[in-house]
Amino acid sequence: MVALLNLRLLLGLLLVAGIAPANAQDFDQMRERLLNEVRADVVYTQRELGKNQLTDRVYEALERVPRHEFVPVKYRLYAYDNRPLAIGYGQTISQPYIVAIMTDMLDPDPGDVVLEVGTGSGYQAAVLAELVKTVYTIEIIPELGEQAKARLERLGYDNVVTRVGDGYYGWEDHAPFDSLIVTAAAGHVPPPLIEQLKPGGKMVIPVGSPFSVQHLMLLTKKADGTVTSRRVLPVAFVPLTGRH
Repeated sequence: MVALLNLRLLLGLLLVAGIAPANAQDFDQMRERLLNEVRADVVYTQRELGKNQLTDRVYEALERVPRHEFVPVKYRLYAYDNRPLAIGYGQTISQPYIVAIMTDMLDPDPGDVVLEVGTGSGYQAAVLAELVKTVYTIEIIPELGEQAKARLERLGYDNVVTRVGDGYYGWEDHAPFDSLIVTAAAGHVPPPLIEQLKPGGKMVIPVGSPFSVQHLMLLTKKADGTVTSRRVLPVAFVPLTGRH
C-alpha cells in the first residue's frame, strides 16, 4: 500500500509540474507526428529552400535519434514538438525543422568528417552521426559540453568527438573537414572555419546579430579556394560567443 501511494504521489507531482509520463510507444507516435510536421514545413518553405522535400536519409536520421534524451526532463513531454526548447545557460535545442534543413544542406556522405560549432545538447551532432563517419563538435559552455559528452556516450554515439572551447577558431588538429555546421549566429563568417573547410566542402551558418534579422547561409568552397554563398531563409539563433 505504501508503494502504491508513493507511485500515485509521484504521478501527481509529475502532472502538477507539467511532466506527463510517456513510454516508448508514446515517443514513437510523437516522433512520427513530428516528421510529418517537418515535411509540411519543407513544402511550405520550398521557394526559399529550392526543393520541396529533403533526402530520405535525413528523415531516417531524425526518426532514429531520440530527441527526448536531449532535453531537460521537465520538457520531455514537448520533446517532439517542432520548436526549440531551453536547455539551460541561455541556450536552446534547435527546432527539428531547422536541424533537418541544415543537415540536408550539407549533403552529407557516409565517409564524411564534419565539424560542428555549438554542441549544445548534442542533438544536432547525434543526427549528423547517423549520416557521416565522424563528427567533431565544440561547445564553449563547459557544463553543456560535459553533459553532451556524457549523453552521447551513454546513447552509443561513439563516432562523435567532443571538446570544450571557442568554436570560432575551429579544430585545426582534425582539419580539413568535408563540411562544417554552426549552430549559433555569428556577425560574420569566421575566417578560420573557411580555412578548415576542404575544397568542394560546404558550410551552413546563421549570420546576423541577435537584435536584427539573421539569415541561414550556405557556403561552398571551390577547388581554387574561392567561396560562394547563398542566403537561404531568415532564422533566429542564440549568438556565437567567445573572445573573437
